[in-house]
Amino acid sequence: MDATPTRAQRFAAIVVPAAERAGYSGFGAKARFARDTGMTDSSVTRLWQGTALPEPRFFTAIADVTHLNVGTLLVEGGVLTPESLQSLSETDRSQVRSTLTPEEAADRLGINDEVGREMFLATIERLKRLQGETEDPADRGGTAAQM
Repeated sequence: MDATPTRAQRFAAIVVPAAERAGYSGFGAKARFARDTGMTDSSVTRLWQGTALPEPRFFTAIADVTHLNVGTLLVEGGVLTPESLQSLSETDRSQVRSTLTPEEAADRLGINDEVGREMFLATIERLKRLQGETEDPADRGGTAAQM
């Protein structure tokens, strides 16, 4: 009888193949992945084995190096429910530039877990920094609306 995969196993099943496709394979792959994401070697080993989830603060870096959607990682990591992610992706473009604070958004999404909330707020800050680096006046709010 097959046991239901744990959250860490499901996360690894998504991240490890994506990391390998992104070039993290062969000798030194885990060490390079650790360096590029800021994780420790032991954390990467546990991720690869599916025995532990990385700290949420690393999800954005993992998404960056694996070319995965950070929303997928947030769901598989247990930070957001699929319904919450769907709700975010259906946000009207006119609401993207609302005066809603990240803390209020976390409250409305029901993100009460301290670690999940920290990850959510860190992801928003990272996205804001990235938006500032690549701001295109013709595409205001496009990334968030497509999430």
